Amino acid sequence: MRIAMVSEHASPLAVLGGVDAGGQNVAVAGLASAMAREGAEVMVHTRRDDPAPAKRVRVSRVVVDHVDAGPPRPVPKDELMAYMDEFAARLFDAWRAARPDVVHAHFWMSGRAALKAARPLGIPVVQTFHALGVVKRRHQGDKDTSHPCRIDLERAIMRRVNAIVATCTDEVTELEREGADLRRVSVVPCGVDLGRFTPHGAVERRPHGRRRLVMLGRLVERKGIEEAVAALARIPDAELVVGGGPDRNRLAADPEARRLLEVAQQHGVADRLDLRGRVSRDQVPPLLRSADAVLCVPWYEPFGIVPLEAMACGAPVVAAAVGGMLDSVVHGDTGLHVPPRDPRAIADAVCGLLADRALRSRLSEGGVRRAQTLYGWDQVAADTRRVYGAVVHRSLPVEEVVAA
Repeated sequence: MRIAMVSEHASPLAVLGGVDAGGQNVAVAGLASAMAREGAEVMVHTRRDDPAPAKRVRVSRVVVDHVDAGPPRPVPKDELMAYMDEFAARLFDAWRAARPDVVHAHFWMSGRAALKAARPLGIPVVQTFHALGVVKRRHQGDKDTSHPCRIDLERAIMRRVNAIVATCTDEVTELEREGADLRRVSVVPCGVDLGRFTPHGAVERRPHGRRRLVMLGRLVERKGIEEAVAALARIPDAELVVGGGPDRNRLAADPEARRLLEVAQQHGVADRLDLRGRVSRDQVPPLLRSADAVLCVPWYEPFGIVPLEAMACGAPVVAAAVGGMLDSVVHGDTGLHVPPRDPRAIADAVCGLLADRALRSRLSEGGVRRAQTLYGWDQVAADTRRVYGAVVHRSLPVEEVVAA
């Protein structure tokens, strides 16, 4: 099978931790690589944001195609809509010359561009949203910087694509509310690299006499780092290590990093907060293995790959009971659920966990077992291939609408 993946802002080659580089980059890279290992021809089309790389780069049997659309420099993803018609035109030319069997679009702008290029050529399109505008608007309100057309365009995409891959059951509910035909929706989670993330391996050294809590992710308000810092004031003798954002030597210029340090000072825990900045992928497993608990407490989360990585490394997880973490983290078996935006609940869960060695051991073993059984990329790829097969061999009727 020849598979074209479209990921307009999230390149599988990107360095993680920046404002617009996170879980989607990992998901696209992991899925594409797993598909290629099984013999598929996979090309990932992403917008060129740097003039240096070659037009096409082969990495682990996957070809990454840098599409010239807009300036060859980083542009915030919420400003990319202006270049999506050019992006779509480039895709059309590429697919007319070498037609893929199926297109898998990642994120809403990719879906719009993929449909515009693929439909005239009769190529079926599968869509993964990774995040929905209506959910972002609900939680961020006036702070939502998405393009004004996002929600309307997402609804149009839902009606036009041949299939939708939702990453969790919570997303299915949101899709149904937005008018998606559930006959075309399949739930396939994101995955974890079980070769990299294992309970055995190097462990990062940590200060003697302190318990360690770890968070990983972009330095954006909705990730719940502020709530974790506030909770730290109620958790004695523990440090909070936060990996993500710009390089450590540039954190002083990052507004969110400065704000978090101010919050830590207000709560009297500045000496126990370690903002690491960008952490390389090779450094992540040793850091996770060094944790007494990994905190994943965002306001909302479309899926959440960090909990899977932590579970696969044997680290107990304290997770907000939102989005994909309602599926991946099983309360009392692989981790503990807490309400979002609730520092006291975070502190209570962590203190209970730190005081109970048997509970930590049970959650560690349960997390490893669940990650290895359900979330390896080969399993995720196999489930995704079944969706591809359905649209390639028996396309479902799709309502023809013109995108807004």
